[in-house]
Formats: sequence, structure tokens, C-alpha cells
Amino acid sequence: MLKFTPLLLALLYGIAMYRFSSWRTARELDARSAELADPGLHKVLAPMAKALEVERVKLHIYEIDPVNGLAAPDGRIFITRGFYNKYRSGMVSAEEMASVVAHELGHVALGHSRRRMIDFSGSNALRMGLAMVLSRFLPGIGVLIANALSSLLSAKLSRSDEYEADAYAAALLTKAGIGTEPQKSLFRKLEKLTSSGAAPMPAWMMSHPKTSERIAAIEALESRWNTARLPGD
Repeated sequence: MLKFTPLLLALLYGIAMYRFSSWRTARELDARSAELADPGLHKVLAPMAKALEVERVKLHIYEIDPVNGLAAPDGRIFITRGFYNKYRSGMVSAEEMASVVAHELGHVALGHSRRRMIDFSGSNALRMGLAMVLSRFLPGIGVLIANALSSLLSAKLSRSDEYEADAYAAALLTKAGIGTEPQKSLFRKLEKLTSSGAAPMPAWMMSHPKTSERIAAIEALESRWNTARLPGD
């Protein structure tokens, strides 16, 4: 039993860190955000609400400058002031902004915040376990290797969540009659829009796939959907 104690402690530490990060994020969002009242933007979001069979899609604005969108653990959807300013200046269309909201709704609907808690906690346990084993054979660098391997695993899991949220958004946008083109066009603008740096995020919400790969995944979905429709035409 004693030999499993370090792993158990690592798992409990991961859970505690996630809980603390969630609490700190919620507190920050409460202090620096409010529900967004923008009739034009909400008009574009209305078909999404209808597709989801809800009265309206609530959207909050987070008062920081970097360009980002996020789904809080409590299910609220946020865009940053920096992102909203890009929309107001015409650099981002209302439909492109809707694609961000659809993506974040995907994170909420698919339970990624809860799953990330498990991933983050497990990653910490894996890191400690590997460090213990590798340090016996590679003193001094075993911990570094364990950290690198667990970070790679965490990044892979996070990228999987992003692809799933992209697919959810593509389906929702299609059902709402908006289509996936705004989603893809926003990805093409992403590097320029975020050149000033991404918004600070908790460790359990980091790591995104390459833009080109995300666009390719959406186009693969469209191809499958189009093929599926051909027989009935």
C-alpha cells in the first residue's frame, strides 16, 4: 500500500490544483465580466439558440485585451474585450464571432471541463510515477524526461478536446444555417488576430491544434456529410 502513496498524493494534488484553478478562474471572470448586450450579435446567435432549442445563447464579455474565447467550468461562455473590439472594428464578422461561441458551447456540451479535471489529475500522477522510476536509472534528468512526457500527453488530450469542440461547432453552425465558412475563415485570421499574445489561461485549458489541421478536419466532416446526403439528394 505504501508504494502507491506517492501516486495517490499526486492524484489528490492534481485534483486540488484543478479545483483551485477553477475557483480562481471563476472569481476572476466574476470580477471582470458582464453579460454582453449587443443586438446585432445576438441576432446572429438567434438561429443557434433555435437549433439548440433554448430561448437565447447567453454571452459574456471578459474585460481583458488579448483575443480569446472560453467556456468557464460553470458553463458560461465568454469572449474577451480584445476579441469584441476586433468584431466592432470589422476585422471579425458576426458570423465568425458566432463560430467562436459555437466552439465554446461545444466544450460545455461535451463536458470537457469535467474531463480535463481527470486528465489534469492523471497527468500529475503520471508525472510523479515516471519521475520516481526514471530517476532511479537517470539521476538528474529523470524528472525532466517525466515532465516532458506528461506534458506531451496533456497537450494531446487538449488537442483532442479542441477537435471535438470544432466538430460540434461545425454541426451547430450548419444546423443553424450559418455554415462552416465563417469558422474556417476565422481560423485563417487567427494568427494575425492573436499576434499580441493569447489570453492567460489555466494550465488545464491550454494547447490547441495547428490552424491548418483544424480547417482540414472541418472540411473532412463536410465531405462526409455531403457524401451521406447524396443517396437521398
